[in-house]
Amino acid sequence: MKNYIRILAFAAFTALTLCACGPSEEDKAKAAAAAAAAEAAKPVPMPAPTADKVAWQKYLVAVVKQNMQGVKSNHPYMYFVPAGDSADVTDARKQQLDNVDVTVQRGVLPGNMMAFGGPDSKLTADLIGEAFKDAQDGSFKGVVVLFIGAAADQDRVKDAVAKSAAEFRFVEMK
Repeated sequence: MKNYIRILAFAAFTALTLCACGPSEEDKAKAAAAAAAAEAAKPVPMPAPTADKVAWQKYLVAVVKQNMQGVKSNHPYMYFVPAGDSADVTDARKQQLDNVDVTVQRGVLPGNMMAFGGPDSKLTADLIGEAFKDAQDGSFKGVVVLFIGAAADQDRVKDAVAKSAAEFRFVEMK
């Protein structure tokens, strides 16, 4: 009988100990706060501006800030691709292409980001495709390439960047 009482007491003690091991109210409150913080940290979709250059550049900066996960550098390479057919705008795009082409040929250190955006997604995609056509295989491993544009151009840019082994990210402008 003595052993039966000891076993019963040990079983009761074990059951009470296991019940006390569950999450406390404090742990539940911390988990709820962490979930709320994660929800607040989700990127807020921003409407893309029209052809206003200054507004577009601010938009580009804001979108890049929302997509910096995994990027170690605080200074990403940001390229604004202007829209339009005037001689000045065409020259500006040509200069931007030359600038990007030199950067692609020279290479970018892992942990950096190259971000591209502009009011005309097709022109932006064309610039990226042209700049990355001669990129060395695997030369952008560890580099993030962010394309802000239309979903119709996403696959074309992704294919152009694939050879370089860069991590491709896409943000649809709306």
